[in-house]
Amino acid sequence: MRKFIPFLALLATPTLAQDWKSQDGDMPFETASLTEHLSGQTLIFFDDGQSVFESNGQYQYTYGGGGTWYGHWVVTEDSTVCVTFVTGVERCDRIVENGGRLVMQTADGLRFPVQDIEAHP
Repeated sequence: MRKFIPFLALLATPTLAQDWKSQDGDMPFETASLTEHLSGQTLIFFDDGQSVFESNGQYQYTYGGGGTWYGHWVVTEDSTVCVTFVTGVERCDRIVENGGRLVMQTADGLRFPVQDIEAHP
């Protein structure tokens, strides 16, 4: 559980206007393109965490070690995805493509590359 505490703290940090600390090669998406890219997909991260972007707007994040957060997702401008969790907490992250791989950028400048993408049944 202790290894998830820093991640939980990130969940509680809303992001409105951000300097995303982009890196060379980061390619943002247009709003409609990112919505289409994520809808009905599961992003699997290298820590085995999984973000499920259901086509009806529902969202689930499951930690690699278990435990799931539920919410609703929407793509906003600047390649940003905002999730409002059932707890009322909102989290916004930026998703870009870099070197053929999706990368999630947090408000704090952390980067989480996506290991795999699977269609959500």
